[in-house]
Formats: sequence, C-alpha cells, structure tokens
Amino acid sequence: MPEAVASALQGNVHDQSLWIIIMGAGWVVKSVMLTLLLFSVICWGIILTKSIMLSRARKHTQLFFDAFRESRKFSLLYAEAKQFTHSPLAHVFKAGYAELNRISRIQQANQTSTEAAQEPEYERTGMENVIRSLQQAVTAERTRLERGVNFLATTGSAAPFIGLFGTVWGIMESFRRIGVMKSASLAVVAPGIAEALIATAAGLAAAIPAVIFYNYFLSRINVISNEMDNFSSELVNIIERIYWKRK
Repeated sequence: MPEAVASALQGNVHDQSLWIIIMGAGWVVKSVMLTLLLFSVICWGIILTKSIMLSRARKHTQLFFDAFRESRKFSLLYAEAKQFTHSPLAHVFKAGYAELNRISRIQQANQTSTEAAQEPEYERTGMENVIRSLQQAVTAERTRLERGVNFLATTGSAAPFIGLFGTVWGIMESFRRIGVMKSASLAVVAPGIAEALIATAAGLAAAIPAVIFYNYFLSRINVISNEMDNFSSELVNIIERIYWKRK
C-alpha cells in the first residue's frame, strides 16, 4: 500500500510538470505565452546584434580617431576613413568633408564671376552648410545606432502587463472551475493558479533582460553621441581656422 501511494504521488508530480501545465492551459494563456516568447526571441536577437554593432563601432571609432590625430590632410583621411565602416565618427567626417568639397568646387567655379560684395555672404552661407551637414550626419548615425533599441523598452514596459493578463485569466479559470466542480480543493484550484504563475514568470523573464540591456545600450549610445558632437565641433573649428576665410 505505501508503495502504491508513493507511485501515485510520483505520477501526480510528473503530470504537473511545467511543460504539462503549459500544454494543458487554455487558449488565452497559451496565446499570452506565445506572445511573450516571440517578444523574448526578438529582444535577444536585438541584444546580440546591437552588442556586436556597438563593439565594432567602438573599435573602429578608436582607430579612426587615431588616424584623425595623425593625419595632416583631410583628403588622405577621407580615403582612409572608408575602411572604418562601423565608426559613426568616420561617417560624420565623410559627410562634412563631402560638403566642404562641394562648396570648394562651387567657389572655384564662381571665383571670376562672383562679385566681391557677395563673397562674405557666400562664405558665411557655406560654413553654415557644412555645420548642417555635420548635424544631419550625427542625427542619422544616432538613429542608426538606436534602431531596434526602443523595442527593448517597449518589451520591458509591456511584457509584465501581458503576463499579468494571463495571470488574471488563470485566476478567473480557477474560480470558474470552483463553480463548476462545487469544490475549492487544491486539485480544482491548482491548475489555474499554476497557469497564472507561469504567465507572470514568463512576462518577467521577457521584461527583465529587455530593461537591463535597454539601459546599457542607451548609455553606450549616449557616449557615442557625445563623441560625435565633440568631434563635429572640433572639425568645424579646424575648417574655420585652416580652410575658411574669416572676414
């Protein structure tokens, strides 16, 4: 008899394993679990790709900045910057240098036809064009770095509530079973409560990594953005001091 009781208890524990509980849940709880699983898979994909992207950006930015400090000509640096494809600073520099080259060609073409009274206005407008090009490049690079990160924030804020919806539904199912079975025993209540707890755990499992890595990526992107802003200011100063006429 004791062996039979022990065997029955072991079978009951086996039947209440996590996978059995999930498969035995209602369609609402299953939908919640699948939604959270999808969110989690997407988040981990973003986390892996963004980690690789930011690591490459940091490495190429350091290499480009070293080349920038050692370079004596922007034309040589522009050719060298093409190999630093993952560096936001390199893309900002290329955008500014391309605008500087465009203005230089226009100025050379109009040197003989431009009146002297119009020349200071042209110089001032050209410098503003370079600054705008740098600002647009900084904005574009920040947007590229932030792509997908906002989904982590969305998951971090929405996943617990999605899991809570599954929790509430599981509790409702428990009360419904109590009404149908006219019994409040553990055998009646436990399945619905288990479904509810699993939905809550799944929501937290999806939300916690998303929030952690969102804050981590955001801090690294802010550092890179500050570097781009500082680099743009330094580049403008160099252009004004060396390449531009001050009138």
